[in-house]
Amino acid sequence: MDVKIEQSWKEQLKDEFEKDYFSKLTDFVREEYRTKKIFPPAKLIFNAFEHTPFDKVKVVILGQDPYHNDGQAHGLSFSVPDGIPAPPSLVNIFKEINRDLGIPVPPSGNLTRWANQGVLLLNATLTVQAHTAGSHQRKGWEAFTDAAIHRLAEGRENLVFILWGAYAQKKAAFIDPNKHLVLKSVHPSPLSAHNGFFGNNHFSNANQYLESKGLTPIEW
Repeated sequence: MDVKIEQSWKEQLKDEFEKDYFSKLTDFVREEYRTKKIFPPAKLIFNAFEHTPFDKVKVVILGQDPYHNDGQAHGLSFSVPDGIPAPPSLVNIFKEINRDLGIPVPPSGNLTRWANQGVLLLNATLTVQAHTAGSHQRKGWEAFTDAAIHRLAEGRENLVFILWGAYAQKKAAFIDPNKHLVLKSVHPSPLSAHNGFFGNNHFSNANQYLESKGLTPIEW
């Protein structure tokens, strides 16, 4: 099966494309795009991989689902395109960066600039039906994105995995903390941010770790 995905990731994940679940997932997603309104736009499904090739990854920030309202999702977890107001979780992320590092809250919620520096902004599920949160969960995407995390955890060293909320934290089970830095806290959503997201210092901790390994820190 020819999947249009960035070349280094295509090489890393080629076994997944041959598996039965991926064939079923592809059929499901094609039919959904044909018959319903689905986000992100089809050409941006693999946008996270496009901007952050396998060997360029420094930090992984895991999300769960793409945004499901019009114009928000563009294939990068937590990010929205220029001109779209930052959703509540992203507002809180920017607040914590401001508190942690003193960086002013940016005018745009577009995190492509992070992706281009090596921050893999990966959602566990890569598509969603408009206005229906979680509608494409348990269709096969999770197996695919888990495979990507496995490949990074096994094939690379000195990465920072940022896991916010119970769902993301389950992924820590297959990340060796002796090879990588694993940072965990509650989710930045307004429901939980005041219970430990604010004050988690994940952005400064990530940069300190990268610098300790001789790597360029992220300009958050």
